[in-house]
Amino acid sequence: MADLAGQRVLITGAGRGIGRAMALANAAAGAAVIVAARTSAEIEDTARLVETAGGTAKAIRIDVLDLAAVETAVAGIERDDGPIDAVINNHGVFGAIGPIWEVDPASWWTDVEVSVRGTFNMCRAVLPHMRERRRGRIVNLVGGGTAGALPMGSGYAAAKSGVARMTECIAATVADDGIVVIAMAPGLVRTAMTEWQLSSPEGKKYMAGIAKRFADGDDLPAERAGELTVAIASGRFDALSGRCVSAWDDFDKVEAAAGGIVARDRRVLRMPGLGPTMKPTDT
Repeated sequence: MADLAGQRVLITGAGRGIGRAMALANAAAGAAVIVAARTSAEIEDTARLVETAGGTAKAIRIDVLDLAAVETAVAGIERDDGPIDAVINNHGVFGAIGPIWEVDPASWWTDVEVSVRGTFNMCRAVLPHMRERRRGRIVNLVGGGTAGALPMGSGYAAAKSGVARMTECIAATVADDGIVVIAMAPGLVRTAMTEWQLSSPEGKKYMAGIAKRFADGDDLPAERAGELTVAIASGRFDALSGRCVSAWDDFDKVEAAAGGIVARDRRVLRMPGLGPTMKPTDT
């Protein structure tokens, strides 16, 4: 495993599931982890698990939708604990299941807002510190609906494809500042979110495909996503800044192919056949 000794990694949505697995993996690799989420009891449990395993952890309650609170929390970490070397934006919700004319509009917008606005807030708070040091890594979680349609989850899909494009934009903005920004797909993982998709009336009605994938074994353990965040934090995929890596990937092969991926403009959101600028006559 990569050695992250001396690094400080801030992980949002770290109270359970994938975020907790990320915290345990990064701590096991030697990083001091800051575990953040809205539910104090859950992040305190994560911190205890990290410490029981011999790692170093600190729990901080953060609502990623509250920009002032996010900026205050980041400033406090930088002042009291030391530089934040990597941020993993793992937060996200998927509550609006069904066709767009049936879902609750507020729930749909929450799916978008938590991922997009929450990621914006966290990046906005940490980037000035990283730019001043001219180093740092940001990992933004994407997922279902990023690369293709997710018919009964349009809010979540809109959010995660937006995060993927935001990742590319931020990476290009800080390309000369020594900062790497990568989108990461954790794969299908059994979490509280997917349990909702399996057990809720809406999920049973509209997302039977998820249940089939689990039944067929087409899923990954949360620990695989943890391993990938350690690989990213160690610098293995720095050449792919602005692009997406997946927990389904063979990490060695992707690392070896990084030059070709960049040269062929792969692992980014593109509209085949259209140039970077659409003229008024383009259809």
